[in-house]
Amino acid sequence: MTVPQTPDEHAARPRFDTKVVVVLDESLAAWQELNVTAFVMSGIATSGPGLVGEPYRDADGTEYLPMLREPVMVMSSDAGGLRRARAKAADRDDVSRAIYTRDLFATGHDEANRAAVLAVGSADLDLVGIALRGPRNVVDRIVKGARFHD
Repeated sequence: MTVPQTPDEHAARPRFDTKVVVVLDESLAAWQELNVTAFVMSGIATSGPGLVGEPYRDADGTEYLPMLREPVMVMSSDAGGLRRARAKAADRDDVSRAIYTRDLFATGHDEANRAAVLAVGSADLDLVGIALRGPRNVVDRIVKGARFHD
């Protein structure tokens, strides 16, 4: 249930200096989109201090895990757009990045995932998803051409 916000509450929301974006290959099946998003966001969540907020608690006192403090934008692109975004992000020290390749759908655990990525050069990775976190304007330029996921 969404709690309606008054104009004052909306204006009081913080504007983040950084931006988190997930870009998915537009050819993925729905289950693959969800799988890729979950995996690459786990990488972003662990990429630096202060990204995760405090635990959540409901009115009954039940505690839930904390989540990212800032919004996540989910976009889609073709394979070429994913390759370009990875290459641009790789040139930046101020952009955290997580990737998911098509090969990872066939692996069953973290060690096999890392081995599958290690076996392929950067330019030849068959990317199906990438997550980025960095300065807003930099991330916007990196994902230029991607469109909001529908």
